[in-house]
Amino acid sequence: MAKRTLSSLDVAGKRVLVRVDFNIPIEQGVEVIASYDQRLRATLPTIRYLLERDCRIILCSHLGRPGGQVVDSLRMAPVGDRLAELLGHPVQSLGDCVGPEVEAAINSIQPRQIVLLENLRFHAGEEKNEPGFVAALASLADCFVMDAFAVTHRAHASTAGITSLLPSAMGLLVQREVEQMGQALESPGSPLAALMGGAKVSDKILVLENILDKLDHLFIGGGMAVTFLNAQGYQTGASSIEADRLDFARDVIGRASARDIGVHLPTDLVVASSFEADPPETRTVPSDQVPEGWYIMDVGEATAARYALALKDCRTIIWNGPMGVFEMPRFSAGTRVVANAIAGLPDVTTVVGGGSTAEAVEELGLMDSMTHVSTGGGASLEFLEGRELPGIAALPDA
Repeated sequence: MAKRTLSSLDVAGKRVLVRVDFNIPIEQGVEVIASYDQRLRATLPTIRYLLERDCRIILCSHLGRPGGQVVDSLRMAPVGDRLAELLGHPVQSLGDCVGPEVEAAINSIQPRQIVLLENLRFHAGEEKNEPGFVAALASLADCFVMDAFAVTHRAHASTAGITSLLPSAMGLLVQREVEQMGQALESPGSPLAALMGGAKVSDKILVLENILDKLDHLFIGGGMAVTFLNAQGYQTGASSIEADRLDFARDVIGRASARDIGVHLPTDLVVASSFEADPPETRTVPSDQVPEGWYIMDVGEATAARYALALKDCRTIIWNGPMGVFEMPRFSAGTRVVANAIAGLPDVTTVVGGGSTAEAVEELGLMDSMTHVSTGGGASLEFLEGRELPGIAALPDA
């Protein structure tokens, strides 16, 4: 069901509370925030929209997992500093997210001023969706904008509870996420391909259940390929097998075959003598010749080239999960080849899931070459599974 969008919400001159997702890996050090600021950049259109309408903008986000306690290393101020650089506009970071001092600070702000509240999860009431915490947040603003797609699968105070107390709408980021992924599921250009990788089959079961019958092609890589290959009778060395998912893998292949859906499994693999970034020995071997005790680390060069060629004939590509252990540079080639092949394909819609897939695309400098790169890992998976997301369901209908 369609939800209210930002253009339908009366925000001019008002105090607008915007739930953003600035949960970036700050543990790497504040000096490298600029290297992983996709989530900040993604919400700039909504912030600029509000600036143009003379709003008093109140941003709120969580950062890390402080467990309801104040953790100095997880304060929002460094993120606010980076946001100000990106916007070219001052951002005032506050020392808390609720309470008299916060209320006083917000009462003093003028149109086109921006404040960033302190980490929401310093208060246990955020994740518990406690009515008192919801009311305290709501008291700060005249209306609410949900622009944090990555947490729409959480029923927290700032994602779901708040909508019962303030006029609300989805922001431009969330609207784009819903429209792009919704179109890929509901009215995709054909042929439709799903490119599935990542560590586990179990993470993608519900996605495959939801989209398999709509597919023309299914490409398998990453750790998922280990279980799928093993299900076909291949020896997979020392790599972890999801034994309880072997029957599911066989069922997927059988159902796909019955529906004339092309299932593409690796024909060659990069293997290593140990599971580490710089193992003593690596080889590329046929998929049926993985040495005993070795680890599958990436799809091989021939497989990556074959996947890249076949994907170019598709009109819609849904990609979730790297083709190998991308975070280890020696085993990033498969992901790199496939990503470069599909980036910027003419007349092709490419929808990239969040999490590690989005991180890989960002690292490769291909963000602007994909039709849509989701900002949400878990949220994008649940959306592709066809599940209701609380942070979207709570918004009023259009």
